[in-house]
Amino acid sequence: MSNTLPEHVRTILFNRVPEVTFAFWVIKVLSTTTGETFADYLNVDLGLGLTITTWVMTALLIAALVAQFATKRYNSGVYWTVVVLISIVGTLVTDNLTDVLGVELWVSTLIFSVLLALVFGIWFARERTLSIHTIFTRRREAFYWVAILLTFALGTAAGDLISEGLGLGYVFGTILFASLIGIVAIARFAFQANIVFCFWAAYVLTRPLGASVGDLLSQAPADGGLGFGTTVTSVVFLLVIVAVAAYLGIKVRRQRAKAIASLPAASLAVAP
Repeated sequence: MSNTLPEHVRTILFNRVPEVTFAFWVIKVLSTTTGETFADYLNVDLGLGLTITTWVMTALLIAALVAQFATKRYNSGVYWTVVVLISIVGTLVTDNLTDVLGVELWVSTLIFSVLLALVFGIWFARERTLSIHTIFTRRREAFYWVAILLTFALGTAAGDLISEGLGLGYVFGTILFASLIGIVAIARFAFQANIVFCFWAAYVLTRPLGASVGDLLSQAPADGGLGFGTTVTSVVFLLVIVAVAAYLGIKVRRQRAKAIASLPAASLAVAP
């Protein structure tokens, strides 16, 4: 069946998550920023409160995940909808721990770090890989989304700890996490560090980077921000996400058509 196809063709046709490109990272950072600002918009600006906001966004996330798991392969619109919603819910998880339960940010950071390590450990023990280029089954995808949720919660806690908990400010947080991502990129491309480790390290770090950028843009100048507000920041970033996700969707459809056209006639029966 599909196992007889060339590896690159199999990845294009059957992988349930997108190719990691520059556009991927652009949407990832934008989605983390939107998660920070949109959660604040619903919670504070609309006055829904933390509890109602959490329940509403969690329900939307569950619906999006049901749609994602119902797809046969990567679908750009559905996938990035899940990412945006899971970024919001991840933010809300940390906010509830901090604001409702009174958990210190350093404790939340430690808890989510341990939980993420456990998920990676179980995932690797069951699947023998953490590579996102082999998300061909729904079990692997389940591990993937649990890990993604924890990276957002961890990133929120770590970002808030640096910018607010330690009082270092949003500009410092933005520079710090951008620099750490730069170090990961250098380790990967200059020193050939493990690609899977570098991916997940960058994925975790883009969350506090996005949170710091979101707060920097949306918060009032008196609080260390630029004062654009949560509404403007969220809308602008969502529009950019939609545009880039649409571009990726077109690109993937072209790649699939090209991959299918390259297959010998005997293999076309297993192609989607």
